[in-house]
Amino acid sequence: MAPSSSASWRMRNRIERQADLHQRTEGWAVGLYLAALSLREGGSLPRGAASFDGSDQFVSEYVESELLARISGERRMFLTRAAVLERMSGPLCQAALDLPGTASTLAELARSNMLLVPLDHHGQWYRFHHLFRDMLLAELQRQQPSLMPVLRRRAADWCQRNGLSEEALEYSMAAEDPGAVAQLVEELWAPMHWQGRNATLRRWLGWLEEHGGIEGHPAIAAQAAVHFVATGRPAEAERWADLVERWPYKEGAQPDDAPAKAHAALLRAMLCRHGIEQMRDDAEEAVRRSAAAGISLPTPTFFLGIALLLSGDPDGGDASFQDAVRIAELAGAHEITAAALNERSLLAMARNQWSLAEELAGQARTALSRTKIEEPVGWAVEARLALHRGDVTAARRALVNAQRTRSILTYAFPHGAVQARIELARVHLALADRAGARMLMREVDDVLRRRPGLGTLIGEAEALRVQLSKAHRSGAAGASALTAAELRLLPLLTTHLTFREIGEELFVTGHTVKAEATAIYRKLGVSGRSQAVAKCRELGLLER
Repeated sequence: MAPSSSASWRMRNRIERQADLHQRTEGWAVGLYLAALSLREGGSLPRGAASFDGSDQFVSEYVESELLARISGERRMFLTRAAVLERMSGPLCQAALDLPGTASTLAELARSNMLLVPLDHHGQWYRFHHLFRDMLLAELQRQQPSLMPVLRRRAADWCQRNGLSEEALEYSMAAEDPGAVAQLVEELWAPMHWQGRNATLRRWLGWLEEHGGIEGHPAIAAQAAVHFVATGRPAEAERWADLVERWPYKEGAQPDDAPAKAHAALLRAMLCRHGIEQMRDDAEEAVRRSAAAGISLPTPTFFLGIALLLSGDPDGGDASFQDAVRIAELAGAHEITAAALNERSLLAMARNQWSLAEELAGQARTALSRTKIEEPVGWAVEARLALHRGDVTAARRALVNAQRTRSILTYAFPHGAVQARIELARVHLALADRAGARMLMREVDDVLRRRPGLGTLIGEAEALRVQLSKAHRSGAAGASALTAAELRLLPLLTTHLTFREIGEELFVTGHTVKAEATAIYRKLGVSGRSQAVAKCRELGLLER
């Protein structure tokens, strides 16, 4: 007889805990034996596995009697101090530990197999076995707690001097040095963003907020606002933008903080909360203040191009986009290069210059391939070009890719959110998919309710509504009718999270998640979660 669902869950959970314990001990036979002793004393596998580490009594007693008691005091001092290092090399140990002969000591320990794990084939980098390191750190914490941040600051300094900025940042966090962390975050933000390492960026940002490290660094607050715009979290984007806006007026602020005012103007232009004319003024101010502050960024010029375009000056917009591409290429800002080229491609389409539009879109794809970022407006460009070529398969593929990414286009980036949806709706209509076009136009209306002053986009949206009202009715709603909220939910349906847990991830209630999931099942014509996931993978909305 098949096991009940609860028994199956318990079995799967036990296997996962055993795997976790094997990972914690790194397969070390003695470690597994000591873990078994600890579990016998400490209770159930889940609780015991979660808490078992090198500071456990059985581990510390074994390591003390079998290893540490047999070595010299100097070598023991080396081991306990080196435990603050995530990985070790001779030069790093020499700089951080302030002990004589550290490089040779490390080499001797490597030869003696003192629970060191080699990290390369050249004998340069090592790390401690995890349990051994935990035990050594616990001993250092007991005996010399004040030394730990000192050692970590030295390690951070060495890493920064030797081009290991990310490791320097992590050591600075461990040393609770918010000033050093803030400086390194400013340096590393752009490359981390282009690599798509959003979780790491948010972890650093959360740490800085918790430790008061944002003070004096308006650029970080501005970068945070842009990050949350780009990842589809509008409330957070507006919170950080408001912080930058208030910056020059805070107590102790410089009377003329040019960089902060430049960032504030740029964010005002990006969010476009007061209409296109104000956006144009804000973008011009951002360009002017950035130049005065010596900040060479393509984003102010890009948003000036958007403002000019939507205020009825396409030639001026095109010229600004060309300037933005030039600045972005010098700065290595591939995402902005791609965005500006895609805008130029759409302008070329409007002028019936389809060969030029294809060429510009190709350049945008090349620029974006250098990052791990998807540019949703780019999929709208691809869909329109494919449709013009008569390649319906490619057009539909671009529409599916747009569905996967369009949920990040929110009212915090209103011009992009509306523009992309209008272009996509045109393609859906041309393919006789009225349901997909209607869904996109409902989302356009949602954005316009929050940002009503979007210039020429208002007329384009109205003309498309009229066209949509005259279109022949299509069949039942399908995958193209999924809303942005439903699309955001899809990847989480592939996990083992409950609806309540998914709600916590998305900052909504479990009831809301259940309602959205039910709508997804209905639109896809399936009866449950696993069928929905399979269908979405088949359609290309989820990775296989």
